[in-house]
Amino acid sequence: MKDEYTPPKVWKWEQESGGTFASINRPIAGATHDKKLPVGKHPLQLHSMGTPNGVKVTIMLEELLALGHEGAEYDAWLIKIGDGDQFSSGFVEINPNSKIPAMLDTTKGTRVFESGSILFYLAEKFGEFLPTDHANRTECMNWLFWQMGSAPYLGGGFGHFYAYAPYKMEYPINRFTMEVKRQLDVLDRHLAENEYLAGDVYTIADMATWPWYGRTVAGESYDAGEFLDVGIYKNLARWEQQIGAREAVKRGRMVNRTSGEPHEQLRERHDASDFELRTQDKLES
Repeated sequence: MKDEYTPPKVWKWEQESGGTFASINRPIAGATHDKKLPVGKHPLQLHSMGTPNGVKVTIMLEELLALGHEGAEYDAWLIKIGDGDQFSSGFVEINPNSKIPAMLDTTKGTRVFESGSILFYLAEKFGEFLPTDHANRTECMNWLFWQMGSAPYLGGGFGHFYAYAPYKMEYPINRFTMEVKRQLDVLDRHLAENEYLAGDVYTIADMATWPWYGRTVAGESYDAGEFLDVGIYKNLARWEQQIGAREAVKRGRMVNRTSGEPHEQLRERHDASDFELRTQDKLES
């Protein structure tokens, strides 16, 4: 067991923080190197990676395309966060917070960052997946903001200490496990009485929440399904499977993905035909 830590009067950055992402963690903002972002042929330029936050946006874009919105065509450029691509000067211009996803709408020269903001932007731009009546719209936004506020406990809290920290620590694992299971119970109880998060209609709230909590209850997040006893969340599992069966969701999950089986990955997407034409050489390029 490690000795108890006594914080100094003033914290100083004198060593890497440890764990899987130690090499890219730092206490300052701004670019680390000059590099322009590539620009494709479509109105929407997405710079992202197939993490849960990135998947939210690619699902939304694929859902919009499935409805026939040609203006939702997009180029999805891979940002390798482990390599520090998010700290390039070009990326920082779009997102000064250096987190994926970030998007540029070239039709208006508008930058959009934070996954929830991108979903809301696209929903308003195309008039889809966001209820127009005040009560249902508010319920949708309730759950969208719930996800944005809750997921850091699942990812940066539970995920970090359970899967990525340099060694196992009982207190933080127990603390964040308790919170994550409370969150799963919140969703499970709500979905016992509602088909989707905002009621009987599929919205951006579902797209935002599914990559985080759907994948968790499916046992895919951090290989922690047994540890979290996810089998007890029956209503959440029903919702996860219902959304996961959508063709647009299947496509969205593939975009900018760098893990899993090769047939599950489309590291960059520049045309709808890329889903059918991907090759091993393309995956590794």
